[in-house]
Amino acid sequence: MPLLRRKPFALVEPPIDLEPSESLFQIRFTKEVFRDYNDYLNRLNQYRKRVWTCKVTGKTGLTYEEALVSEKHGAEKVQQIPEELIAPALRIIQYSMLPLKDLVDYIADKLKEQLVVGSQLYGKKNERVCPCKILKVMQEDAENVSYVVAWLDGSNNVIERAEVSSQDLVQKKSPFSRNILKSFVRECTYRNAPWVLHDKLAKKHEISTDIPEELRGKVSFNNGLVVFTKKRKHEEELIKYPIDDLLVKPSPDDPVFSSRPSPSRDFNIPIHCVGDLLMVWDFFMSFGKLLQLSPYTLKDFEKAISHKDSNVALLVESHAVLFRVLIKGDDEYYAAVHDKLPKKITMISWKDYLCEFLEMIKIPKLRQYEATIKRGRYSYVDVNAKLEIFRELVNRALDTTIVREKLHEFIEQRRALGAAKREEAIEASAKRRKVKEQLKADSGSNCSENGHDLDQDANVSADNNHRIQNGSIRKNRNSKIESSRQKDALDSGIKHSNLASKMSAEKFDSELNRSAEFGKVYNRKESQKQPMGDKDQSEDSYEQRRQYFDREIEKWCVRTSFLGMDRYYNRYWWFYRDGRIFVESPESNEWGYYSSKGELDGLTSSLNCKGEREKALLKQLKKYYGRICLELQKNSKDSLHKITRDDSVVRRSTRVRAPPRKNPAKAFLRYVNKWKEE
Repeated sequence: MPLLRRKPFALVEPPIDLEPSESLFQIRFTKEVFRDYNDYLNRLNQYRKRVWTCKVTGKTGLTYEEALVSEKHGAEKVQQIPEELIAPALRIIQYSMLPLKDLVDYIADKLKEQLVVGSQLYGKKNERVCPCKILKVMQEDAENVSYVVAWLDGSNNVIERAEVSSQDLVQKKSPFSRNILKSFVRECTYRNAPWVLHDKLAKKHEISTDIPEELRGKVSFNNGLVVFTKKRKHEEELIKYPIDDLLVKPSPDDPVFSSRPSPSRDFNIPIHCVGDLLMVWDFFMSFGKLLQLSPYTLKDFEKAISHKDSNVALLVESHAVLFRVLIKGDDEYYAAVHDKLPKKITMISWKDYLCEFLEMIKIPKLRQYEATIKRGRYSYVDVNAKLEIFRELVNRALDTTIVREKLHEFIEQRRALGAAKREEAIEASAKRRKVKEQLKADSGSNCSENGHDLDQDANVSADNNHRIQNGSIRKNRNSKIESSRQKDALDSGIKHSNLASKMSAEKFDSELNRSAEFGKVYNRKESQKQPMGDKDQSEDSYEQRRQYFDREIEKWCVRTSFLGMDRYYNRYWWFYRDGRIFVESPESNEWGYYSSKGELDGLTSSLNCKGEREKALLKQLKKYYGRICLELQKNSKDSLHKITRDDSVVRRSTRVRAPPRKNPAKAFLRYVNKWKEE
């Protein structure tokens, strides 16, 4: 049943006491019957508006009839899920509080572990990996499981049978995609947060409908449906925040929340493709050095993927680096191209490597473009298909030993840097406590001495001029400065960690000096009076080291994680290499972005920290606020410079025609892979 504003829409009940000769008006696709023609027209016009959502696929902006067709097609795709995997999936779904994307990922991971009769996969046979099919599961005990399999030839015919252990089996790619799992989740539930199965479906598969202990008091049954429990006034006063965002109600003591700004959606590609675009680009930027692919901007990648030219160097190089990784680390792809294609991947031969990959993965909706690509008409391929091909290439590359070793290196480096940062924080805290205790002890002893020196105060004040002339006060001031400097050095002079000590002192110091945000540097004249060791200790403050480690940890980032979610489970992503904040809808088919400081401020001032999700999101936005503003300001300046440059091109175009490839708007066409090694 299509949704209106993401909620079920009830059909009109048939009129009662109908006469056989009575004139009626019926809507064809809903079978609703009306006595009054105006009521019929109003309802029909409502169905023709593009305000409906397909419940199965999550597609929005449809008419009611289009949503019905979409639901029918989505339901057919759901049939691809094997019958034996449906019950385990439904048990995971029932009463889950996960967002749809996280829930689907969790289900997919769990179903990969399910090896059932009829599953086709690969097995090790005579030190080779061969296709096979499970005929029988032999459960020896809780840990040891063996399988009777049938070895298959290239035509999926049974050659022979054998018994193998679970360690000798390798799973194929799942026969159904995550999009199909999303449709499955939507079709079998009538609400989310928590997800609740239709009663008939739960009974059919013998799944409990009892509310779990952790949700009791939050949800209850009402006319057979699960609904959130309404709190009474005296119960509301006892609420301990933060709580689930959907349970938060307006309160008189709430601050004034601003209206949330609408994200921009002016992408060059279909809005449902933005997620794949970001994933692929982030992979290339994270592993650029390993892949030998010099960086490029997200906007250039977006323009290149939608450009009507078959040999855009940026896309050719991006494909080529993935092909090289697969040749080195994927035996199946190596066998497909070895001795069949030229060893060098060029602007001409790259399409042959791509066609071999499409033939290998055997995905029908992508293989339909194989002939088009072979004829050199890559630009005719749909943008969605281009990004799906990139996604398949990236997923395949992530399974290679080369990339996995790099991933392990990234993780180990981040752990080492994190441990070093924590070690320095603990040491700095201990030093601060020691200094405070020393100052406290010194002030106590000074007080006791002052009691014996009261009689000397008059002599001291009377003799001030003589002391100034002899430099006594100057000496006293210098001693105070020296004491203050020693205190600061003790407070912030932290030893290098084991990881940092491996670096040369010159590299570490130059890195600190290059950073504009680092704290004060002592006056050169004053610092010359210090010994060299004290000078270094003063400059290498704890705050400087903390910021240094933060930057180093970021360099070893494996993948970008989202900042957090708002109350409606929209996800917020910040890619520091791009600067913008991207907003992803819960169904992952709608995207937008914020690109200015004003929009960022509007977002932060609209979040209610009484809710668990929005409080966590606000914390992350405040943590990175300075850096996000810096990147947004940088992008704004770049855009202004680009507009100015475009205007100058237009103004001089009446006198001198600029070469077409020199147009600043088409800078992506001039991309050169500077990290490529021939």
